[in-house]
Amino acid sequence: MTRLSSVGITMGDPAGVGPEIVCRALADLSPADRAGIVVFGTKSILERANELTRARLSFGELNSTSRAGAVPVVDIRIPGSESVRDGIMTAAAGACSYAYIERAVSAALAGDISVIATAPINKEALHAAGYPFEGHTELLAHLTGAESSFMLLASEKLSTIHVSTHVSLAGAVQRATIERELATIRVGNAHLKRLGIPRPRIAVAGLNPHSGENGLFGTDEIERIKPAIEAARSEGIAVTGPISGDTVFYRALQGEFDLVVAQYHDQGHIPTKLIAFDTTINVSLGLPILRVSVDHGTAFDIAWQGVARHENMNATIAYARRLASS
Repeated sequence: MTRLSSVGITMGDPAGVGPEIVCRALADLSPADRAGIVVFGTKSILERANELTRARLSFGELNSTSRAGAVPVVDIRIPGSESVRDGIMTAAAGACSYAYIERAVSAALAGDISVIATAPINKEALHAAGYPFEGHTELLAHLTGAESSFMLLASEKLSTIHVSTHVSLAGAVQRATIERELATIRVGNAHLKRLGIPRPRIAVAGLNPHSGENGLFGTDEIERIKPAIEAARSEGIAVTGPISGDTVFYRALQGEFDLVVAQYHDQGHIPTKLIAFDTTINVSLGLPILRVSVDHGTAFDIAWQGVARHENMNATIAYARRLASS
C-alpha cells in the first residue's frame, strides 16, 4: 500500500451499526476531507449500508483508478462471511472484525496511515471466532507487540485515563501498582502535550472512599498511589492527588484539571459518559500506533434499521484527523 491516507477507518462488526455510522459520518465530510481517509472493511457491506443510509457515497478500490470523490476501500473478504446476519452475534462477524483491525494495524505499522479510527466490535463474537481478547485495546496491544496499553476517554468537557480497564474490581486493585500508576500519568501527560497543551494539569483519583482517609479506609493511596505521584512530580509533571473520586471529576469539569487518572473502568467511564455520552472518544495510548474509537457498542438491537446515530463517529474521525496533523 502506498501512503494515501492520514486516517484509516475499520468498519467494525458487520452485523452491528458500524457500517451505517461509517457511511453517515463520511457523508458529513467534505470531499476534500474524505480524500484523506481509507476504509478497511468489506466493500459489498459498505455499499449496502450506503444504500440503507442514503449517504450517496461511492467506493473505489485502493491503488486503482476510481471515479473522483470515491472513498478508497481495502476490500477484505473472509471465508464464511456470507453467514453474517444483521443484528446477530456470530463467529463469522467476529472473524471479519478481527481481519479489518489486523489489516489496519499492519498499514499503520508500515506507515501507510497515520491514525486508526475504529467502529465498534463485539467481544462475544470476537471470542467465538477464536480471538480471546478483552476488547479493542488488548487486541491492539497484541497485534503491535506492545507490553502495555492505556485507555483514555476524551471529550471537550472531561477527559480520563485509566490505570486498569476490562478487569474485575478485585483485579483493578491488584493492578494499581506504583509502576502502573506512574506509567499512566506519564502517558497521559505526553498525549496532552502532543495535542498542544504545554503543561497539562493532571489529577489522580483515589482508589478507596475519600482516598482512604489517611489509612482508615485502606492504605493503597499511601503505599502505591502517592509514591507514583511524587515520582511524576520529580519529573516535572504537574500532577495532583490522590483526590477523592466523589469530588475530582467535578473539579475537572469546572476547569481545574485537563485530565483525571481514574483507577478502574467504571470510575472513569461513568462521569465521562454522563456528561458527553454522544461525543466521548476512546483513545488507545502506549502503542506504537495511534488509534481512536467510538465509545459505544455494536447496538445489535437497532443495527441495519437505518436509525443508528453517528455523532460519536463524527467526533472520532475529527479527533483522528487532529492527531494525524499533530
